[in-house]
Formats: sequence, C-alpha cells, structure tokens
Amino acid sequence: MAPEAPTFVRRTTRSTVTGTGGRTASLFLVPFFTLFAVAIIAPVVYSIVLSFYTQQKSGLGFGEAKTVFVGLENYAQVFASESFVGGILRLGLYCLIYIPLMVGGAIVFALLLDATVAKARKLFQLLVFLPHAVPGVIAALIWAYLYTPGISPLVQALESGGIQINFLDANMVLPAIVNIGVWEWTGYNVIIIFTALQAVPREVLEAARVDGAGDIRIAMGIKMPMILPALSVIMLFTIIGTLQLFTEPTILAKATPSITSSWVPNMWAYDAAFIRHDLNQAAAASIIIAGLAALLSLLVTRLSSRMNKS
Repeated sequence: MAPEAPTFVRRTTRSTVTGTGGRTASLFLVPFFTLFAVAIIAPVVYSIVLSFYTQQKSGLGFGEAKTVFVGLENYAQVFASESFVGGILRLGLYCLIYIPLMVGGAIVFALLLDATVAKARKLFQLLVFLPHAVPGVIAALIWAYLYTPGISPLVQALESGGIQINFLDANMVLPAIVNIGVWEWTGYNVIIIFTALQAVPREVLEAARVDGAGDIRIAMGIKMPMILPALSVIMLFTIIGTLQLFTEPTILAKATPSITSSWVPNMWAYDAAFIRHDLNQAAAASIIIAGLAALLSLLVTRLSSRMNKS
C-alpha cells in the first residue's frame, strides 16, 4: 500500500511543471505581441481612422484647420484621381511583364542548377544570388548609371554596334524598371526553388530514368508538380512585393522626366503625404493598396490550393 504516496507526488509535480512551462512561454511571447501590436496593428488602425477624416480651414483658408469626419470621401477622391488610377494600370502592366520573366527565369536557373555537377553548383548558386545581396537603392543607382546616355558604358557599347536605345524614354522606362526587378529578385527565388528541388525523392527520378524518361520530361512531369507549394509561396510573395514598387522608379525619376511623382500608387501616396501634405488622402491610398494586396493574395492562395489538391 505504500506506493500510493509517490504516485500522487509525481502527478502533482508533472502538473506543476506543465503550468510553469505555460507561464514561461507566455512570458517570452509578451514582447513579441507587444511589438507586433505597436509596430503593425496600431499604425494600420490609425491609418484607417485617419482616412475617414480631412483637414478643413474656415473662412478664406486663413483660419485654424479643423479635423472633420468625411466618411468615404477621401477614398472617392483617390479613385477619381486619374494619376492614381493610371498608376494602378501601369503597375498592372509591370506585373504582367515582370512576374512571368522573373518566376520563369528562376525556374529555369533552378532546374539547371539541379542538373549540374556538385562542384559547379556552389559557384552558380553564388553568382545567381549575388544581385539580391545588393540593396535595392544601390541596385537602382547602378542601373540608373547604366541607363543614362552619355555616361553609360552599356549605352555606348550598344551605340558602337549601331543600336540606338534610350532606356529612360517614356516607352522604354517600364521595361527598364522590370529589368532591375528581375536582376534583383531572380536569384533569391532560384534558391527557394532549388531547395524544393533538392527535396524531391531521388528514387522517383531514378525510376523515371529507368522507364526511359528524358531530362525535359522528368523536369516537367515530375519535378515541377512536386515543387508547386514552393512556387505558390514565390507567387504570393512576388505579388505582394510588386505592389510595393517604389524604390526603383523613385531613383530613376531623378534621371528622366518620364517618371512622374505619381508613377505608381506608392509614389502617389508618398506625394500626397510629404509633398501635398494631405495625410488623409495618403492614408486612404495606402488602405486601398493594402486591400488590393490582400485580395490578390487571397486569389493566389485559393488557386494554389486547388492546384496542389489536383
């Protein structure tokens, strides 16, 4: 009959340890949730509230400004702005060119890396990833130098070959910015896809080769379907990142008049906030951009889920 007491003690100790572990985990999570609320939730809520108000001055505009609730008026004015709508259309064209080029190039490079010998693979990974290690501002400055006529060795080399191209012309500046984005982000996505390819079971590939499948058939029929989750993540991050386009056109705007202060939606919001000093319209524009990103992310996620299930 003596063993009853030790059994009771062990159960009590176990529950005490579990309770202590839960409190310790909560204690460590408090700084994260506090920072998340202060840095993420609070600014979003403040922007939403700010977008429903405007600043109005009494009299002939010389009186003190008053904060007035206007509801959805700021949103209506943003959508009525031709420059903002034009920026969205321009951004959509940018996505149609940039996403297929970047994602397609990343897939091709990753498949080539997966097929190379082990000694050359490390070198190719480094060379492909290096452009992503360059900060976005520096990359934009480098390409602005390479695009500027009169000082660019690239333009001079093309001219010596009889090719006249003005990369900063109104018709060429969008492809020029697409080129910067592809140069910056292809290597990053190559690493993600290559990592997914390394997780493909080698016995499946060997079995396909035994059945007589060639490299192209293996790549398209076995490897690609098995890395669809990785491609879904890339598409999601790419769409969200594309909607945040700001740095490259802002830098190139210093070198060409083809890029205005409202060339893309983020530049429009920046101009509204810091040039026109209309924080309320800037907040409304920011919420519209965030809502568009959330909608596109939802569509990509659902489409990816259906493709993965099939």
